Amino acid sequence: MGMAVGGSGGGSRRGRRRSGNRPMSDINVTPMVDVMLVLLIVFMVAAPLMTVGVPIDLPKTQAKELNTDSKPVTVTVTTDGATYIGEDAVPFEELTARLATQATEGLEQRIYVRGDMQANYGSVMKVMGALSGAGYTHIGLITEQAPTGQ
Repeated sequence: MGMAVGGSGGGSRRGRRRSGNRPMSDINVTPMVDVMLVLLIVFMVAAPLMTVGVPIDLPKTQAKELNTDSKPVTVTVTTDGATYIGEDAVPFEELTARLATQATEGLEQRIYVRGDMQANYGSVMKVMGALSGAGYTHIGLITEQAPTGQ
């Protein structure tokens, strides 16, 4: 007439697994991989769109990048000698007049000239001479960073 010590129903709870309301402890990786692939595609599509101005082939140099606080005005000279301010085509004769309207700092405005590598040297110098003749003193040339070892 003895009673079982482990409770009714026989056996103890130690050997049985609880399958009720226990939280799952495994990490589900599939949604994370999906999100990463979507982000990869978005950045691959958006990266080429982040370039500023007219697409040209810039020369490569060993010069270091300048750190500037203000946003400069960019003047582009293409292979055929066409001039652009930002992405807007501007006839050479109107270049300094249009630039005066966009230069927020007056003649102290920093102006970057982007000249295509195949552009005529004379057309790039003609633009720089016009800018200098108009009184702009902070004129710089933009190039691409050359890979080390060249």
